[in-house]
Amino acid sequence: MRIGLEAVGGECVYSCERDKFARETYLKNFQATSEHLFSEDINSVEIKKDIPKHQVLAAGFPCQPFSLAGVSKKNALGNPHGFDCQEQGNLFFKIAEILKTKKPDAYILENVKNLRSHDKGNTFRVIQQVLEEECNYSFDWRVLNAKGWLPQNRERIFIIGFKRKRLKKRFPLSELLVRPSDRGPKLSDKPILHSEDGNEKPELAYTNQNGKVLHKYVLTDHLWEYLQNYAAKHRALGHGFGYGLVTHDDATRTLSARYYKDGSEILIHRGDRKNPRRLTPRECARLMGFHNSFKIPVSDTQAYKQFGNSVAVPVVKTVGAYLLRALEA
Repeated sequence: MRIGLEAVGGECVYSCERDKFARETYLKNFQATSEHLFSEDINSVEIKKDIPKHQVLAAGFPCQPFSLAGVSKKNALGNPHGFDCQEQGNLFFKIAEILKTKKPDAYILENVKNLRSHDKGNTFRVIQQVLEEECNYSFDWRVLNAKGWLPQNRERIFIIGFKRKRLKKRFPLSELLVRPSDRGPKLSDKPILHSEDGNEKPELAYTNQNGKVLHKYVLTDHLWEYLQNYAAKHRALGHGFGYGLVTHDDATRTLSARYYKDGSEILIHRGDRKNPRRLTPRECARLMGFHNSFKIPVSDTQAYKQFGNSVAVPVVKTVGAYLLRALEA
């Protein structure tokens, strides 16, 4: 969110992050460039005193209570989901509290597409009601697919709104100046994957001195056989479950926070009769629109979680330009 909004002239004045590994990554990249306030747990923050005045509130509340995979897992475990999930689902109401207390000119929220249909639409209706009636902001939303900007099929819902007295005319999200193309870029267009031809500076955490991706990212025979058998079993049952195998000429499936488990949703083809490999964390960063200068100080497992939970940077930049246009009108 921050990088996308800074690209259109925004200045970050406050941040909050609870996860200690995400904090490590965030502070490694931004602590030296800003002196703004930083909190670790929004539930421990005294909003009126601790959060400074700001023009735009940019936030994402945890998607797991509302995502298809998250809901299925919680149901299987007998755990509550949505707003009934006290630890994650109710963080939306903390966002509403900030809006009511600090009264910024606008907000931008991001979440999974399934937020619209969760609990037969009741969750989304509550969110709209709270933002419009309790917080006194407009409410507009649009599902945007990052594949128009990046070689990744990633649908996410963006919700935006303005303080009712702030705008002289309505700016619906359907009027976004930049619309994604149907085709979108492919992996080779950006590029996303390590070149492995010696023309790219090696990054020794992920490649050897010659720029070749380290062998640890190649699937073992056992894991590759398991994934193929798993896919075959579900195909026989008429299901769509299975791995996603891509070449340089393809776009990928959605990068998820579970990518560290087996990498099955995005596997890179290495040639016939060769086991495919996972993306490296650097390739995941590129797939989300992060520049190569973005530092990744954490383990591969934590990096996969963070990029899978992140937002597509160029999509935020596009929505941010729309917000700026509306606020300057």
